[in-house]
Amino acid sequence: MKKKLKLSALASLAILVLTGCGRTDITSHTKGIWEQFVYGFAQIIRFLSFGGLVGLGIILFTILIKTVLLPLMHFQMKSTRKMQEVQPEIKKLQAQYSGKDTESRRILTEKTQELYAEHGVNQFAGCLPLLVQMPILWALYQAITRVDFLRDGHFLWFDIAGKDPYYILPILAALCTFASSWLTMKAAPEKNSVTTAMTYIMPVMIFVMGISVAAGVALYWAVSNAYQVFQTMLLNNPFKLQEERAAKAKAEKDKIKARQKAMAKAKKKK
Repeated sequence: MKKKLKLSALASLAILVLTGCGRTDITSHTKGIWEQFVYGFAQIIRFLSFGGLVGLGIILFTILIKTVLLPLMHFQMKSTRKMQEVQPEIKKLQAQYSGKDTESRRILTEKTQELYAEHGVNQFAGCLPLLVQMPILWALYQAITRVDFLRDGHFLWFDIAGKDPYYILPILAALCTFASSWLTMKAAPEKNSVTTAMTYIMPVMIFVMGISVAAGVALYWAVSNAYQVFQTMLLNNPFKLQEERAAKAKAEKDKIKARQKAMAKAKKKK
């Protein structure tokens, strides 16, 4: 989770940096692998811009990308759930090897890795979707600001390459980010300071960036995070998970009670 927060902050910083570089136009004749990658994105958005509505093209493009990444997100959520389930065991190991010396730390690391391997936990799975989406977001920003048929587009109340004058998109993006983070936190069996901090820090970061970058990028964030809410409810429904955990805990208690009753009856017979 900490790694994901750091990567998110790095991606945010990169987007802000991109606002000040690469201002020359990109066309089909522009040389460079990255430039052609950006132009390819622009062409896809143009194809999806039915009726010449670039904003609609960005919305459909975002939904398309998120749908393509759905299997990867499903893998990430399953790995995250497994990691959450082994946290009680991790805490036991940390208590057992609590020494600050090199040997204790080495043993703790080895035991932790063995535990992860035993339960099929991939520590880096949570970062994969973000790493995949970073170049997509960078390419989208470049396409909106450097390809003329996107840069000159207008949708509803805003210019695609300009800033949202009413801050509606940054607010929507921030609210959807909060909803997605809150659902993710609610799905976790245990709360921690990092998860709680992410729930409140990320929406603020998204809002600040949303009022600083092109409205087309803010539109992408709003749609992407709204899709993330749907995705979480579909693949990692926190309310369903809480019911399953409660049922499992009740079943364990019932087993203990039944065992205690059986032992009590056995003692009476003696």
